[in-house]
Amino acid sequence: MTSRLPELIDAVVAACTTAPGLDGVQVIDGPAVTDSRAGEWLIVGYDGDAGGTFEAGQTEGGWATLGTDREERLQLVAAIVVLRGGTDVRAARARAYEIAAPLEQLLAASPSLGMRSAELAIGASALVQEQTDRGAQVRLLLQLTGRAFT
Repeated sequence: MTSRLPELIDAVVAACTTAPGLDGVQVIDGPAVTDSRAGEWLIVGYDGDAGGTFEAGQTEGGWATLGTDREERLQLVAAIVVLRGGTDVRAARARAYEIAAPLEQLLAASPSLGMRSAELAIGASALVQEQTDRGAQVRLLLQLTGRAFT
């Protein structure tokens, strides 16, 4: 099966790893097994919910021409997770949106992320707030949407 989704995941991870404004944020590709006690994460291809479905993204395709060109509509899940040692959910929420800003700016400046015949933007978001045994945790779930041609 031909899909640009794997390439898209790689491009988002690479761009975010070096993006200004994300210093100190752990940028990872999908769910990871780690003993890191980091408090700020940008997880590409995973919603940060250990009890969830682990769905990284979705694609829907159609023919762009009568030849072999195919247009693919893409949706990629990304999660910003902020975990605070205290119970201040407001501070954790504010920080989650601060972390999202460089990603939003990156996609506005370069919707293709250097990929041929592709574009991507933040299409939707959802906010999840909870108190855990480690303190306030906020997950800002981003639906990155776009299209690419194969």
